[in-house]
Amino acid sequence: MDVSPERLVEQANERFQLQDYYGAIHLLEEVIATGRAFADAHHLLGLSYSLAGQPDKALDQLDRALALNPNYIEALIHRALVLNELGREAEANAVLRRARQVTSARRGGFHGHVAAKLANQHAVLGQAYLEAGGLNEAIAQYEEALKLGPDFHDLRYKLGRLLLEAGRALDAHGHFQIIVRERPSFLDAAAMLGLACYLAGDGLAARAVWEELRARRPEDPRVEAYLALLSRSDVTPVPAGVNAEPNDAPASAQRKKKKK
Repeated sequence: MDVSPERLVEQANERFQLQDYYGAIHLLEEVIATGRAFADAHHLLGLSYSLAGQPDKALDQLDRALALNPNYIEALIHRALVLNELGREAEANAVLRRARQVTSARRGGFHGHVAAKLANQHAVLGQAYLEAGGLNEAIAQYEEALKLGPDFHDLRYKLGRLLLEAGRALDAHGHFQIIVRERPSFLDAAAMLGLACYLAGDGLAARAVWEELRARRPEDPRVEAYLALLSRSDVTPVPAGVNAEPNDAPASAQRKKKKK
């Protein structure tokens, strides 16, 4: 039976707490291999590598966590510690200054680090609702998380997937589009953007997204599968810009009724 990435991260955290850093690394590498790792997984993997005496790998994973969540205060602090251990004091001090800026910022009426913790707690509660079968309740918790951490793109990605599951393709499209615009390297979000376009009935937009993704990640078999799905689909492609609204939602979903 397949184990979910979330459960693997939980197991890795258990190994980490027991100071079994190599056990945690093994589990977290499995999560990374799924292509569904979020900032928490990269952060914990980076910390595990650091404590296992592999600082270069630690920095790589902490950087990946911060690419997904630039205001991840723990990742910033741990990155500074690793840099300091490597003798790169100037870089470490710059990261610490960034951490202080995040801490002093306010979001949703809370200091930045508090807002980040609350956002992550909403995400944890959302996952609990999801596992209990409460899809709509899970969506609501992830939406609250994003109010506190609008640049937490790992959480935004999760919300987008839940919205697709709930049949809300247009809402999902908006979230995936934000991620792709602000984090072009987040290729899984690009794949989901194409899927949101497809499910909203905009075959032409879906094809454009997936063909661009194929050019950037030709080794990913999912992209070919998506394009094959599109070629077999009865979805009629909608020419770009036809009756499209300025919010960039899929064109077919935005067509207005013609006046009689």
